[in-house]
Amino acid sequence: MSLRRGLLGLGSNLGDRRAHLQAAADALDRAGVEVLASSSVYDTDPVGEILDQPSFLNACLRVQTALEPLPLLDLVKRLERELGRAAGGPHHGPRAIDIDILMLGDIELSHERLALPHEQVLTRRFVLIPALELDFEMTTPGGQSLADALAALPLQEGVRMQGAPLSLPREKVC
Repeated sequence: MSLRRGLLGLGSNLGDRRAHLQAAADALDRAGVEVLASSSVYDTDPVGEILDQPSFLNACLRVQTALEPLPLLDLVKRLERELGRAAGGPHHGPRAIDIDILMLGDIELSHERLALPHEQVLTRRFVLIPALELDFEMTTPGGQSLADALAALPLQEGVRMQGAPLSLPREKVC
């Protein structure tokens, strides 16, 4: 069984946003996606197609899994539903939980259901800031520096430190 390290993005802008993020991290770990580290939690302005909605809490997780990309996608979509994400709804609309696969090992994938690395990983401050907190030298499988991508972005997308990293399972807490 070959294990790959990956980067997941978590987001929530409904209800107890931090509790939703923590529940997602816990559910991933229980489902066999080992959560190795969490970034701090950031309060972020909505971006995309619907700007008139509550701000999000976002965090990134460093994970390790034996799952291939599409089975991992199936798992995160199932966990989103179990954790209260309503089916359907507008693209970029309000949601209790969002789990995005940002990168998975050195895989570059263009599939109708999933792109790896995630197509917006280099263009969203709310992804880049927590990802770089986990590893400032992080690059995409194609060698693009996340730090360089962040430096090139305009400052208008608000990303504010909100709190400590999410809790890891007990056996991983140092």
